[in-house]
Amino acid sequence: MNTITKRIFTLLSVFMLIFLAGCGSSDSDKKSSGKSGGKVEAKIGVIAYMTGAGAAYGEAITNGLKLAQKEINAKGDVNIELVTEDSAGKQEQALSAGQKIMADNDILAIIGPTLSTEFKVVAPEAELNGIPIMGTSTTAEGIPQIGDYVFRNSIPEALAIPAAMEKVVAKTNGKKVAIIYGNDDVFTKSGYDTMKKEAEKMGLEVVTTETFQKGQSDYNAQLTKIKSKKPDFILASALYNEGAVIMDQARKMGIDVPFVGGNGFNSPQVIEIAGDAANGLVVATPWFGDSQEQKVVDFNNKYKEAYGKLPDQFAAQAYDALYIYADALERAGEADREAFHKALAETKDYEGILGKFSFDKEGDVVMDPTVVEIKDGKFVEFK
Repeated sequence: MNTITKRIFTLLSVFMLIFLAGCGSSDSDKKSSGKSGGKVEAKIGVIAYMTGAGAAYGEAITNGLKLAQKEINAKGDVNIELVTEDSAGKQEQALSAGQKIMADNDILAIIGPTLSTEFKVVAPEAELNGIPIMGTSTTAEGIPQIGDYVFRNSIPEALAIPAAMEKVVAKTNGKKVAIIYGNDDVFTKSGYDTMKKEAEKMGLEVVTTETFQKGQSDYNAQLTKIKSKKPDFILASALYNEGAVIMDQARKMGIDVPFVGGNGFNSPQVIEIAGDAANGLVVATPWFGDSQEQKVVDFNNKYKEAYGKLPDQFAAQAYDALYIYADALERAGEADREAFHKALAETKDYEGILGKFSFDKEGDVVMDPTVVEIKDGKFVEFK
């Protein structure tokens, strides 16, 4: 082989290496962008309250997510993989679950944790890491204000509780109110703050304020005092476990006035635990399961077919949340956190099963709640 031939061969070898390297780079770029054959693919982390006293919340949320995931992936434009971790309703476990999820660089965004108490320790970590995170059941004050990457699609207590109180006052002409709330939980304390503020704003007389702790089973002392004050209705900020027991014991003591509950009461578990004692509970919710809107009827049927029971608010909010993520992912066109974050923040007038939904400039909910009550063992629209 002469010198000229050797040089030509060497140049051809170099060009071939460059070409192959370019091909390798193209494949790598395609993988990192989350695109496969025109389909946008993404991994979403989920932190849910799956074991423990409030496991019904986590079950409903993950059921709603899995149903939405199946439908979204079947459409073909977006493919979502869910990576789920159990928080057990505990801050430290939620934080560990969040850190485990965030350690995976392929995770695009997070849904959860379930409780505001848990969410408030995980969301700052997500904010620091530039990972979008959405609460589907976190209604305490200040959630979206944690940071730019923090969102929620659950109506805050600051909107829901006043809506329910106004309806009850208008119907009963009530003037005196008693308050009972859990003083060892961010969510229930936030609900109490809203109840107290709204009562003052409406000119209601708060005849007594009683507190309790998670896991408490005997409320005789608190309810005896409430009964002696003869309120026109009772404001209760509690999770469904304690809230249902409070109502059951109240009815057995002869307290028959309406209860106005916070978001923790928006579960069929209240009826299952309290039975007839749950009648007279009034709450505000974005989800009215007995609506005859076709999209609600269809969701109820699909959910019941999949899980053998009807969905609650938490299932519906989780279902819509994943669709909101999928919509933002499709608009972003790639599984890139910054592109996804920008598209998510721009969500406006999205039509979900809960109704028309938008984020405000802080990542909070823009939509109207429906006020419902438990009557004859089921949630009906309060009129």
